[in-house]
Amino acid sequence: MRNLQEFFLRLFDRLANSLRSGECLLANFLGEHSDFVRLNANKVRQAGEVRQFELELNLISGHRSARAMANVTGMIETDTRYCLPVIDLLRDQVDSTPDDPYLLINRTVENSETLTEDQLDPATQIIAGIISTSKSLDLVGFYASGGIYRGFANSLGQRNWYVRSGFNFDWSCFLESNKAIKSRYAGFRWDHAEFERKTARIRDTLELLAQPEKSISPGSYRVYLAPAAVQEMMSMVAWRSFGAKSHMTRQSPLLKLAQGLERLNPVVCVDENNQNGLAPDFTRTGFIKPSRIELISQGRPAGMLVNSRSAKEYGLTVNADAEYPDSLEMSPGTLADQDLLGSLDTGLYINNLWYTNYSDPNECRITGMTRYACFWVENGRIRAPVSPMRFDESLYRMLGPNLLAVSRDREWILSSDTYLRRSVSSMRLPGLLVDDFNLTL
Repeated sequence: MRNLQEFFLRLFDRLANSLRSGECLLANFLGEHSDFVRLNANKVRQAGEVRQFELELNLISGHRSARAMANVTGMIETDTRYCLPVIDLLRDQVDSTPDDPYLLINRTVENSETLTEDQLDPATQIIAGIISTSKSLDLVGFYASGGIYRGFANSLGQRNWYVRSGFNFDWSCFLESNKAIKSRYAGFRWDHAEFERKTARIRDTLELLAQPEKSISPGSYRVYLAPAAVQEMMSMVAWRSFGAKSHMTRQSPLLKLAQGLERLNPVVCVDENNQNGLAPDFTRTGFIKPSRIELISQGRPAGMLVNSRSAKEYGLTVNADAEYPDSLEMSPGTLADQDLLGSLDTGLYINNLWYTNYSDPNECRITGMTRYACFWVENGRIRAPVSPMRFDESLYRMLGPNLLAVSRDREWILSSDTYLRRSVSSMRLPGLLVDDFNLTL
């Protein structure tokens, strides 16, 4: 980690030495050292190791800027020869670029260093434990783990460095055709006992899935939404609901909440918790993120995510890199696992949702399908699996008057996206007991 940090800073210093009068250079380092393993039929089908480093360069002159991404090797002489011409290309772009009225960078030097101890076991050891524990299961999954490296430097003297290691296992166990159970396990230190508990629950649930399916009619039902189902909804809602730009332009699906026309249940508290996630604690323009940003407090709007451009446009304070949560967290409630089915009484236990979308963004109304191990519950006992059904429901109702209880236990769900690089976005969410939930077909 220290060698990588030293490499980044040495490379940046060489590039900064090439600047001309009036120019400012920002650099963001994005690196990872990851193990990836794909499993099918509970056997390893593909395994690999990825070690990649990228450098994002942003050259600024006055109110004009240009940026470029460069893949680097970690070899200082080679990377210097490769990146210096990139600075020249950016200089040509800046010369022909109009002024940007919303350009804002941090000009107050705020240095930081976050080095979290790597607590990960070797991937080979973890995969061997997964295969052994999942013997006789038709398991299909994807395991990713390793270190995430982020760095920031600018020619004003600021230096930031962030390192954290984590893992994410996203898998399903199939019974037949479309009957399956999906599960996730993510964290910073693999606990095999926890994985064994998850696997035991999967085996029990597969036995329930083997029973004949029950068809239910469209209508309103009491439901329990497991954390994975809540994550599907919150991912949709978070995309445009908490950003300053969306609020100022009145495009937020939670606009009625912001205007005081709607109010959620007082138990609903939503934060951006930058301390407990995988994302770095600084932005790509050099601003330090607060440790926690309240977004919804006791059912009322409490704050917004503000990136540098919105801060410049609307006279706000920067607190985020993007106006989409990286480390969203919903506060826990009091509903214990052992009381869950009894509190549900009669209704649906929904483990997962599928391709959620807005049916009416102005009302924050969401539609989608139930998927993977949805069960009919009667008198506090699971009676039968239920075939997939479409729902259409407003978040204002789900988290407002129809919210009966929030689970005490929460699940940390890390994004499994690996497009370009491993994602650092995560959510820590409870389950929700909701009354009068609309199933449409």
